[in-house]
Amino acid sequence: PPAIWLLPITFPMVMATGGAIAILGVPVPGVEIGIALSAIVLGGMIALAARPPIAIAALIVGAFAIFHGHAHGAELPPGTDAVAFSVGFVMATGLLHLAGIAFGLLTRWPAGRIGVRVAGVGITLVGAMFLSKAI
Repeated sequence: PPAIWLLPITFPMVMATGGAIAILGVPVPGVEIGIALSAIVLGGMIALAARPPIAIAALIVGAFAIFHGHAHGAELPPGTDAVAFSVGFVMATGLLHLAGIAFGLLTRWPAGRIGVRVAGVGITLVGAMFLSKAI
């Protein structure tokens, strides 16, 4: 606490802003690179069991959320209700965060801590693969 509730709330709220920016047609440079970097940084922090100060963590989460939201907003199909589409991707993200929180609870046990950290390494590697394709 308070990261377990603050960060999963910060991300979708800021992501919705990124989506609105895209829907309004405002370009954000380097969206794919930003998304790949978010996986690298998040995975690295999980792998290292990093616990930065909450303000720094929220800043990092919020910065990456802009890129994720912009990507979703830019994918708005023509003629689709932008509000309903946005509510959908924000709710889906919230459910993914709930799954991540549940997975993170495995750290209560020694084997779970190892499993979560190994998953962090995997996330970092996948992010690096995406980054290599984005640049």
